[in-house]
Amino acid sequence: MQRYIITEVEKVGCNEEGPADEYYIIYRNVFDKVIEYVTAYKSILTSIKKEYDTFIETIKKDQRTAFCLHGKLKVLAAAPTALMYHQKRKNQLEEKKRMIENNSLMIQVEIDQIKELRAEYEKKVVKYCSFSKDPSKMIPGMDIQDSVNLEALSEYMKQLKDKYEDIKQAMLVKYIPAQRKADLDEEMILLLKRRDEAENLNQKLQFRYQRLQVISHALFVWTESGMNGSFEEIVEQVQETIELQVEEIVADELFADTPSKTKEAEIMLYYIERLNELLSLGEYEKAASFAANSPRRILQNIGTMNKFKEVGKIRGKPLPLLSFFEAIFSTSHAFRRPINKELTLEGIKCGLSEKRLDLVINWVTQEKLTFSEEAGDVICDYGEQDAYNKSKFLALAHIIYNECGLHKKAILCLCKQGQIHGAMEYIQHFKDFTSDDLMQLIVSCPQTKLIQCLIQERNGKPPFLSCGLAILHLFSVDMKKSGIKLLQKISKGGKDAVENLVLSDAFCSIEQWQEVADLCLQNGFERLSNDIMCILRSQAGVSEVSEEDTVNLMEHVFW
Repeated sequence: MQRYIITEVEKVGCNEEGPADEYYIIYRNVFDKVIEYVTAYKSILTSIKKEYDTFIETIKKDQRTAFCLHGKLKVLAAAPTALMYHQKRKNQLEEKKRMIENNSLMIQVEIDQIKELRAEYEKKVVKYCSFSKDPSKMIPGMDIQDSVNLEALSEYMKQLKDKYEDIKQAMLVKYIPAQRKADLDEEMILLLKRRDEAENLNQKLQFRYQRLQVISHALFVWTESGMNGSFEEIVEQVQETIELQVEEIVADELFADTPSKTKEAEIMLYYIERLNELLSLGEYEKAASFAANSPRRILQNIGTMNKFKEVGKIRGKPLPLLSFFEAIFSTSHAFRRPINKELTLEGIKCGLSEKRLDLVINWVTQEKLTFSEEAGDVICDYGEQDAYNKSKFLALAHIIYNECGLHKKAILCLCKQGQIHGAMEYIQHFKDFTSDDLMQLIVSCPQTKLIQCLIQERNGKPPFLSCGLAILHLFSVDMKKSGIKLLQKISKGGKDAVENLVLSDAFCSIEQWQEVADLCLQNGFERLSNDIMCILRSQAGVSEVSEEDTVNLMEHVFW
């Protein structure tokens, strides 16, 4: 047991002076081992160990109590010192407070004096404004030599006089006194009153005229009928007929899109002022709806759009410019014609810049816009920046290009979407694509599947594009990678597929096929090159092809 105690003490690394907790643990383990070893005295030793544990726990508890009491004693001993420091700090803060109050009082006195001086200055009428600039300083825009040259100074004085006259004239033209505005308001009120009186008189005269017209027409009908029946009944019938006609005319005028010419200027002025008022109040959604529902689209123009654009973005609210475009596009069907080209282009740019592709899709598919090439180009450009929604952008651009008759760009959109069979049907349907157009197509969209569909026969019809010319064109425009991919696809088809391509190609000469074979040999397609040369040599009537010959490969078929 002694050896065990020594070994454990060395492991723990403690000595007799402490720490006591490690010694307690070691001796408690020794007690356990002794109890296990001596079974005859196990109950006695267990009781002794229990008393030992209780004694150790009591000692620890007394140590903790002593430590807490020692801390409280220190706090009580330091209380007078802490109280002294707190009182000292209190005195310092009170002194600082008095200094701040005194400074604030002095500053307030100075502010009051400045206010009094300013009030006295404003009461005085300044009749003459003395030259406030330092005459010793140089004149702006003039160097030292010109500032002492009499001719230069005279010229500068003339410029200043001209500028003064321009400003004076602008003040007379651009600004009027406030009293003049009040006079104009009173004059406008009088004119409006006179207009209302004239309209009331006009209505009364129209009513009298209509009554006389009814009586005159009724008298004519009664006379023509040989004065048969009652004159009052004929008057009532004529009046009912005229009232029906008047109701139809009034209904047409109410639902017409054009206001009367007499009030057109007044209505336009009202709508413009009301729009400015809504914008100044910050009610941008109401302003957008107001502009969209204006008669004859008087507020659906670039000027109104610029007003919404000047507002900019508002934190926590939708973009006012986007609200404007949403409103005008939603009412385009009500006006029975789409929005004009300029607003369409700006609306698409605004919707796409705000990541509202859903709005642009709705506008395009519902035909609420004026389609143009520029609109399609804008959508395509945004599609290049957004790879995730690129197919949606291309589909929208295809709709626009197709409606505008831009078939080259429309088919390019189909190819970029991977709709190769749809593109082939598109080419078959319109039949106005030249070889140059198709060459440009494969350069813009160098997909191997697209090129294969163009150079292969389709439903027993000749291919749209010459295989040999397509290969030569790809290598000539530095698109070697696409050309090699095409050669790989052709090579995988075997000799029969190569022979079918060569024989069905009515546009590529033997000399050009020889160039294709040379390209195959240069790029590691020896087998394909040999197949092409074998096919050329096996043709009837063909023994050797010189560089000067430009015999068409299919010429032997027609002889």
